[in-house]
Amino acid sequence: MKKSVCFMSVVMFLLVALLVPVQSSHAAEPIILGVPTSLGFLEGKEGLACVNMAVDEINEAGGVKVGNETRPFKVIAIDARGAEPGVPVSDVIRAHKKLILEDKADFIVFGSFRSECAIACMDVVGQYKIPMILGTAMSPGMQKKVTTDYDKYKYTFRACLNAVYLIKYLGGTMAYLNKEFGFNKVYIMNQDVAWARKTGDLMIKMVFEKMGWEVVGRQQYPTGSSDFSAGLMKAKAKGAQVILPIFDMPQSGILVKQWKTMHIPALMAGFISPLAGPGAWKTFDGKIAGAMNCIFEIGNMPVPKVPKSVEFYEKYLKKYGKPIEAGHSPAPAYEMVYMLKEAIERAGSVNGDKVVAELEKTDRQGAMGRIKFGKDHQVIYGNNPEVEALGCMIQWQEPGKRVIVYPPSVAEGKIQLPEGLKSLK
Repeated sequence: MKKSVCFMSVVMFLLVALLVPVQSSHAAEPIILGVPTSLGFLEGKEGLACVNMAVDEINEAGGVKVGNETRPFKVIAIDARGAEPGVPVSDVIRAHKKLILEDKADFIVFGSFRSECAIACMDVVGQYKIPMILGTAMSPGMQKKVTTDYDKYKYTFRACLNAVYLIKYLGGTMAYLNKEFGFNKVYIMNQDVAWARKTGDLMIKMVFEKMGWEVVGRQQYPTGSSDFSAGLMKAKAKGAQVILPIFDMPQSGILVKQWKTMHIPALMAGFISPLAGPGAWKTFDGKIAGAMNCIFEIGNMPVPKVPKSVEFYEKYLKKYGKPIEAGHSPAPAYEMVYMLKEAIERAGSVNGDKVVAELEKTDRQGAMGRIKFGKDHQVIYGNNPEVEALGCMIQWQEPGKRVIVYPPSVAEGKIQLPEGLKSLK
């Protein structure tokens, strides 16, 4: 009897063993995405949130197919503080090295804010052959390094808008204002920091001088300034039809409020960071109606004529319970994770050189339009979302809506002129 019981026990054990799925002795090794950013800034917070959103989507769908195995992404973020005043480049370099050497990052995504930090870190990723995709820094110096010493710097790519494309969008807007209204007199107001000064300089040299515009004046403001009335009065006195603002400090929204309350008869059209998101209307008490502002990459706001931008924007809203406020970086941060996934799967490997070769072949319709890299590893931006990635110019209009007014390919409304300013045509 005991032998019978023992035999039956063995049979039952074997049956159970056959019916229960065999569990792997270990989970698939994750692919590590290192994210060095500046979490004290809106772009940094929302950029990281978008990286995490893309990773969650990919992992929930099964992960990344690497040859014969499927592996998940894992995000390791570090606050490199590169956008904060006074933080040395060396600190940002150390943050990148920590991610690579200690955290064993396979790739660096989003990257440093300040261009000088991002460019310095190109040497780090080149040394360790770790592909890096930038999502905030805008200096064309990155592209120059890639094209002049490809073998050393081929590991760096950029998904966001760069400074040259910003000039093209602002310049295109000015050309449009000239064509539609005959405007040709501009007053420049910019933050007294390197990127803003340079943007103003290039607008004069590459746009206004070539287009025959008259720059009737220019005033620069230290970071933290909160009174812009003197510059606004000068713009009025000198007959400016357009005021070009170039600011990324939080206080710069006050400029638009003063412009509105002082009834300055000139169109405000440029870039003021705090005016980008939908919360700006409430933040500035609705006193921003009529102001035009550049959104660096579509997807950071939904563009009806580009369904992928709407899809991305709504997914962010659903996941985080609030809309995207930054006009720069979130959409590229999301898309670069998918670029990497596709490149890894085509390469069948996480080897840096193999993934670089496949990243160069990127061609996808995404939140920013069509996403392709040039030979300089910069995503190509233009005015047609079917063939290029896209930025846009919005105008705040009553009752608190951001209306796309440029480029014409995605425009959804007409430019409204402020009180006291009439078309010359």
